[in-house]
Parts: sequence; structure tokens; C-alpha cells
Amino acid sequence: MSLQQKQELSLRMTTELRQAIELLQLSTCDLELYIREQELENPVIEIQEAERTDSFQERQSKNYSSQDTNSAEWVKQQEISTRDQMLRQVEIDFKDPKTKQLLKTLIHSLDDNGYLCAEMQSVDNVDAGIELLQQIGPPGIGSRTLQECLLLQVRSCGECPELMETFISEYLPYVAERKWQQIAKGMNITLAHVNELHEFLLTLHPRPCPELGDSETEFMMPDVIVEEKHGKLSFHLNDRDLPKVGLREEYTSSLKGTSELSSYLRDYHKQAQWLLTSIEQRRNTIIRIVTDLLEQQDAFFRQGKKALQPMTMKEVADRIEMHESTISRTVSNKVIQTPAGTFDMRSLFTSKLAAQDGDSVSQSAVKTSIQSLIAKEDKRKPLSDQKIVDLLLKEQGITISRRTVSKYRDELHILSSSKRRSIL
Repeated sequence: MSLQQKQELSLRMTTELRQAIELLQLSTCDLELYIREQELENPVIEIQEAERTDSFQERQSKNYSSQDTNSAEWVKQQEISTRDQMLRQVEIDFKDPKTKQLLKTLIHSLDDNGYLCAEMQSVDNVDAGIELLQQIGPPGIGSRTLQECLLLQVRSCGECPELMETFISEYLPYVAERKWQQIAKGMNITLAHVNELHEFLLTLHPRPCPELGDSETEFMMPDVIVEEKHGKLSFHLNDRDLPKVGLREEYTSSLKGTSELSSYLRDYHKQAQWLLTSIEQRRNTIIRIVTDLLEQQDAFFRQGKKALQPMTMKEVADRIEMHESTISRTVSNKVIQTPAGTFDMRSLFTSKLAAQDGDSVSQSAVKTSIQSLIAKEDKRKPLSDQKIVDLLLKEQGITISRRTVSKYRDELHILSSSKRRSIL
């Protein structure tokens, strides 16, 4: 047995450090909610609302009229959902109680796209109910399959090409595989007729009633706004509406002393100071990162993703002397508004792909090039993935594998060459 002395250096995840890391990842909207939560929990914190630029007095000075349709301020009326409208229409159009009950059950069983859920497909008189649904809803509503949905739309259409129902009922799988010659041979028609049937098929709706979903448009508030004035780029943080965090003066005199109250308030005072420090640290970190981005990605902020230069978080971290994990946390959940559009800040960091001249290009630039090549291709002979590889190397000097092209094409939701081939 022996007595040894050893010196160690370790990092402890304190509550304050955890708070600073958490604040880095918050968007401006989430930070505002966090500040308000802290005010409720900490009696020492006092927040002061930011001065709004659209005050009531300013709105009055503009002399807005209640009849002015161009006014930026309006109240959205309560809208009735499509499902409720159909239920009301059932009450108006049908008198038989059993028919009403059947239709209401079917309407409540529709998914967000207007298709009938699987549990209801074995209900008695479901076929008759689906036919009645066509009277009060868009054609195809209540369908159980895509094929049935398209057939119902064709039957409700006054004019459609000859053999359209046969084309859908028997050859729809061949359409998905672009087997035009087999369709023409099986139906004993010309390719021109097949093309006519396909063009009409494209006018039909695979989702008969997408309005049934309760999804609403979500608006995103940018955390950083980049502007171009007189040919120069500048930016500012979109945090002017954040409440200002302060400390209640009435508790200052009670911090000194040895009473239980003083000890209680000192703990909360320390937490409040840490909050102020963390908010300021978050702000300064974002400013340093965006300042570096403006220097390195000048062309991107003016022209968009086609001009995005390859850049990793580690490169930014080395330039501004921060850790890569700090960069990653800071850019997460952040939106940046630029003259070329609004982007997720994390999407500005891409890996590098080698070019023939020794330079490198970003993934975004390569994806844009792939989209451009496919947009200009001859649809009768679409470009294969290998052909795209050859063209990128020949025209732009970009070295890339066929597997990578296939991966990027899938991410861009572009079909393979066999499924992009046109009929004529």
C-alpha cells in the first residue's frame, strides 16, 4: 500500500454551462419564450418589453379605414373545414336517416387526402355510399385505391379520350414503369393515342380532397437578416422585439446579509446574471459566425445556392477560434434571410467535391448542375446517371461517382432515366 498524489483536470457540466449551451441552440422565437419562462421562475428577473415600431398611435396616424382592403392589418374570419361543409351538405341533400348516417360515417372515416380508411372498406353498402359521396364532394372522394379514385374522376368527366377507363383499370402499373410500347401493343393502339391517354391522366388528381387535412401555413421569422445596399452586404440580428432582461432593484439591498432570505435571493441573482451573460454570449457568437460567412460566401448571398462555395463548420471554427461543436449548436434552428432567398443556416455548410482544376465545389452547386442537365435533356432519350457523370466531368470538370449522382437525384426527388422517358 502506498499514498499517491495525482493532479487531474476535468470539465464539469454545471447548470450554468448547460444553460449557455441550451441558449446557443434556440431560435429567436424560442429564446423569447425561454426568457419569459425564466421571469416566472426567478423573482429577481424583470423584463422590459421592446418598443414596437407598429404602436397603436402610429397605426392611428396612418388613418386606416375599416373598408381599406390594402391595410396590412386584418382579422382572419373563422373558416369552416371542408369536412364540416360536407357534413352540412349531407343534412341538406339527403332525407333518409340511414343514408345520412352512412354518409356521415364515411366522411368521418376519410383521411387527409380524401381516401377511405381501411377499417371502413368492409362496411355494408360502402359502394353505394362512395357513389353518393361524389354528389357532395370532389370527384374521387371516398376512394379506396388510386385506381378507383382516377376511374371515378373519369366517369364524372363529360369528355375524355376513348379507352380511358381501360387505360387506367388495366394498364396503370405499366404507366408507372413507362412501358409505352407494351401498353400500345396490349391495347392495340398507336403511341400517339397512348400519349393522348397519358396527357389526360396527368390532368386527374391522385389526391381527391387534400383540403381535408388541418395543416396550416407556417411562417418562419428569420434570426439573421442580410441586406445589400449600394453594392455592399451587411447584416443585423432580428432580435429587436426580444424583451430586455433586467434585475429588480427592490431586491438589491436584500442580497447582502446572512439571513435565509439573502441566501435565497443570492442564488436567484446568480442565475439571472448567468442568463444575461449567456444571452450576450449567444448574440456575439452568431455575429462572429455571420461576419465570417459574409466574407467567405459573398457570391452565395447575391446569387443563391448555385454560387455556394464548399465550406465546413471546422473551417469556420478555425477562422474565428471557436470549437466546431459551438458552431454546430449556434447554427441549428436558425434561419437566415438573404437577397437570394431564405435558408436554414445549417444548409450553408456543405462537404467538398473535387474538381479537375484542383479546386473544389459544394454539394449544393453539384445538385444545381444535375438539375440543370436534366431540365435540358431530350425527354425521348433522358440522361442516365452515368451520362450525367460524364457530362459533369467534361463540361465542368467535376469528378463524381455514379452512385453519388443517384443519391443526389433521389434527394432532389428526380426519377430515374427510364421513368423520365416521354412517349413521343
